[in-house]
Amino acid sequence: MADGTADPRTIHLKDYTPFPWTIDGVDLTFALAPRGTRVTSRLRFRPNPEARPGPFFLHGEDLRLIEARIDGQPVSPRIALEGLTCDVPDGPFTWESVVEIDPEANTRLEGLYLSNGMYCTQCEAEGFRRITFYPDRPDVMAVFTTRIESDLPVLLSNGNPGERSEGVAIWHDPWPKPAYLFALVAGDLLAHRDRFTTMTGREVDLAVWVRPGDEGKCAWAMESLKASMRWDEETYGREYDLDVFNIVAVDDFNMGAMENKGLNIFNSSAVLASPETATDANYERIEAIVAHEYFHNWTGNRITCRDWFQLSLKEGLTVFRDAQFTGDLRGRGVKRIHDAAALRAGQFREDGGPLAHPVRPESFVEINNFYTMTVYEKGAEVIGMLKRLVGDEGYRRALDLYFARHDGQAATVEDWLQVFEDATGRDLSQFKLWYSQAGTPRLRVEERWEEGRYTLDLSQTVPPTPGQPTKAPMVIPVAVGLLNPNGDEVVPTTVLELTGERQSFAFDLPTRPIPSILRDFSAPVLLDRDAPEEEAAFLLAHDTDEFNRWEAAQTLARRAIRARLDGRNIDPAWAPALRAVLRDDTLSPAYRATILARPSQEETAQALHGAGLTPDPLAIFRAHEEVAEHLAHALADLLPGLHDQGQVPGPYSPDPDSVGRRSLGNAALMLLSRTDVGARARAQFAGAADMTQSVAALSALLLVDAGEAELQAFHDRWSGDRLVMDKWFALQASLARPEEAVATAERLTRHPAFVWTNPNRFRSVLGAFAGNLAGFHDPSGAGYRLLADWLLRLDGANPQFAARMSGAFSTWRRYDADRQALAEAELRRIQSAPGLSRDLSEMVARMLG
Repeated sequence: MADGTADPRTIHLKDYTPFPWTIDGVDLTFALAPRGTRVTSRLRFRPNPEARPGPFFLHGEDLRLIEARIDGQPVSPRIALEGLTCDVPDGPFTWESVVEIDPEANTRLEGLYLSNGMYCTQCEAEGFRRITFYPDRPDVMAVFTTRIESDLPVLLSNGNPGERSEGVAIWHDPWPKPAYLFALVAGDLLAHRDRFTTMTGREVDLAVWVRPGDEGKCAWAMESLKASMRWDEETYGREYDLDVFNIVAVDDFNMGAMENKGLNIFNSSAVLASPETATDANYERIEAIVAHEYFHNWTGNRITCRDWFQLSLKEGLTVFRDAQFTGDLRGRGVKRIHDAAALRAGQFREDGGPLAHPVRPESFVEINNFYTMTVYEKGAEVIGMLKRLVGDEGYRRALDLYFARHDGQAATVEDWLQVFEDATGRDLSQFKLWYSQAGTPRLRVEERWEEGRYTLDLSQTVPPTPGQPTKAPMVIPVAVGLLNPNGDEVVPTTVLELTGERQSFAFDLPTRPIPSILRDFSAPVLLDRDAPEEEAAFLLAHDTDEFNRWEAAQTLARRAIRARLDGRNIDPAWAPALRAVLRDDTLSPAYRATILARPSQEETAQALHGAGLTPDPLAIFRAHEEVAEHLAHALADLLPGLHDQGQVPGPYSPDPDSVGRRSLGNAALMLLSRTDVGARARAQFAGAADMTQSVAALSALLLVDAGEAELQAFHDRWSGDRLVMDKWFALQASLARPEEAVATAERLTRHPAFVWTNPNRFRSVLGAFAGNLAGFHDPSGAGYRLLADWLLRLDGANPQFAARMSGAFSTWRRYDADRQALAEAELRRIQSAPGLSRDLSEMVARMLG
């Protein structure tokens, strides 16, 4: 059967209809072989009383049908490009089929494929149709029993283990699930084992499965899993529901991880960690991803989404839950800052360009292209706003009702909002616009002070986006605090609900206050306000809200960057304001490290574009360099002490305090290297006992055009460790100076260890290069050509991943006419390539508009 690269067809939310049949049970048998795996399926169908009758259609792609039977009798189904149809009885019947698939040739990493000799599956969103003929849609849920036949020692699938004999393993999952949650793994693996006792006293066997040689890098993933299970019981009252929970680390994986019921499959980068090979950021990422996938057991598995338009129903909610988890473990303020910064750098960019779409899209050509920051991160922000509006108790009542009402169902956004209305009595009809309207609202704030009355005039605009030229006003929760001129808080955090285009809120006070607006980043909006120049320094010194104190530091940094772009001097008061906060030992080291951070070059380009200016990537690079040099000299006496604080004695630990100390010390090191020509960085690299300190030192050296010897030493030591080598590649591609960036990326693609079919390795070179703003947007267009060449090559092997990587082109219209012409030429070259996949074709078409 063909691979499904037919003319793109658009699927619309409004066209949803239920599947005409219900499946009472699924029996699968896999006879594994690298080039000819045979899959026998036995599906028990009966008419769905809640659906209109329709044709019997089963999805299927890249399958060779050996035989098909209905109630034991051979049939000859009609096979088309994306599946088959067949005449079936009016009542219940049993469908049986045998198909053959080729896991070894499956470079798409969807369905069943081989990764270095290990069989692995990835079925979300539509990969199960590459395993067998099936109604591959999330609203068709069934109980699965899986039989695996192979001489490999480890044979895993969903649910609880059943009979195991020589060459055969049987697994039964008692909980109905859609096909996208099916999983199978078979290979030569070792297990790191543990147990967990649930809140009702049940014992659950836990295992993290890895290749031989990686067994010493599993302990942190296991600790993260147990912490997640405890937290979900204590915070949401959710208990795990199977006898076993397995995690498997896979080298070749398009995403971070997958929440398959009872058998989570992870990209190895999201599992494996040891102090020598993983940084603090890796540890935190593993902790968060393990939590995210585990939390899906209830928000995604027990309650799934009716159709893929409802994707944020599971993903936005689960991102919100994993953010709560990390905040509880590692500090809510710093976690909120990191999440908001990532949202503004990535999702706001998405909202402001040709790829803008609502949290719940109305249509798609290829669903894999909607696994986006809008669906995930903005979806989580929508839930955060909802929780803020109904309060903690209302949120808990609503979630309890959600789990009770919809357990075992495939739900919709309407179902989700209805439980909040029923639990709290609140009308959420206007709030629902957050799911249907794309774009980042602009919140305008103006102030009036008249005879003891302070008034905030709030107004909103929602910009036009592709397909949505006009927008209705949104519900925007604006958290506000008011401080008096002495820095005391006279009005604690109060949530103002903006529901119209313009509203006013008044406060009676003895003196004119200084406002702290959008505390805790209470809504994903752009704040537009003509604030007095001195206000940011005042809030940096006095604000009690951690987010807005950080935001004040960012405001001062943005002004410094803009001053250098305009050829003006940096305000001399900036560094002393930072100094006072950095000296404050009552603030955590992790928080002070965020205060020292500056906006990224991408954020600067985005801000200039939003202000109606044309950003120059090279000028932005130079301005950022000049600002860093200014800080390095202005804080020169303070930085060595801050760096010393980052030298944590004793064995490595990823606990929050140690991580925070190292983050502050290494933030100081990045600036110190500009004044000591890398002396401290070289010493730290030479003496580093863990990967965090090693990578930070190497980064500091590369930022000042040094470190060649250290880079070679790093390569020589770690050339046998695939995940550490990803760091080696990414550091060079992302930190190369603009004039050398294209040549550096090209050189790295010629390195013997550049395996372009491995998503992690491709991302570490081409993805990191695309994030090098001035390098990728080289005025010659060489950066565009390089990425386009590789996208075309990648599309033939892994269309889903190629489409994802193509997003680097999404901002091409923000730059000057010459760069636009060069980027557009590459996009059109991609678009006109013969045999282009549906995945990449849709992305390019959207970017071209």
